[in-house]
Amino acid sequence: MANKTVKVGLVQLGCSSDVAENMTKTIAGVRDAAAKGAQVVVLQELFRSLYFCDVEDYENFKLAEAIPGPSTDTLGELAKELGVVIVASLFEKRAEGLYHNTTAVLDADGAYLGKYRKMHIPDDPGYYEKFYFTPGDLGYKVFPTRFGKIGVLICWDQWYPEAARITALKGADFLVYPTAIGWHKDQDGLTNEEQYGAWQTIQRSHAVANGIPVVSVNRIGIEGDMKFWGGSFVSNPFGRVLFKASHDEEQVHVEELDFAGSDRYRTHWPFLRDRRIDSYQPITKRYLDEE
Repeated sequence: MANKTVKVGLVQLGCSSDVAENMTKTIAGVRDAAAKGAQVVVLQELFRSLYFCDVEDYENFKLAEAIPGPSTDTLGELAKELGVVIVASLFEKRAEGLYHNTTAVLDADGAYLGKYRKMHIPDDPGYYEKFYFTPGDLGYKVFPTRFGKIGVLICWDQWYPEAARITALKGADFLVYPTAIGWHKDQDGLTNEEQYGAWQTIQRSHAVANGIPVVSVNRIGIEGDMKFWGGSFVSNPFGRVLFKASHDEEQVHVEELDFAGSDRYRTHWPFLRDRRIDSYQPITKRYLDEE
């Protein structure tokens, strides 16, 4: 690559029920990140609205839009004006009755580069995403932008090393995870600490296993019974946390990633070299209960 470093902006915000207000606040966050030197700006999951998947309500489908569509048009103009890449998580209406949790990528000239549709869809108390989202069918995606090749995954994808591995093997310079995750507002502190620790650790492990940085951007605030835990962070290619955001405050932060570090770590810890790809066929089975 011509560029060996990239400055990545993380925009961690609270959201309201007012879609226009959320977009206005997000645009201000992108401008703030750009003013701080960001070349790539990553937004949190489903930033245009409250996290509506805490209930199963048909009215919430009205929040969806086409991609490309109004939001990508707005953000594309902003990306072009500021000369930044924007990674934007949106609720996609693909067709009547067919919806996805999707992230679009706008290049620094405003061009729409494409989209990634979330592959792993949770269905848990407070996270009824299977009611809303069809699993992605575009496969794992890497987007070649002005400032590097960005591997995009979304929230629940975070827990699956297979997703990170495949995206890394497609040539990503770094992985980004737009996210919406939190604690029950009445949950005890020890459980909170354990859950956040697991969430951060699994993503740092993706950095280690694949030798590339990881950027994870989460929301904050109480919505219904959920207190979104913020804690957006950046990991270097060996899992060291370079930055961790507040659990409670809105925050716009810019962190410089060093792509040369990936070559150094991959050379000294050659996990990709030593992969036994001839032995991995069993991973395509649901469970190995019949041999």
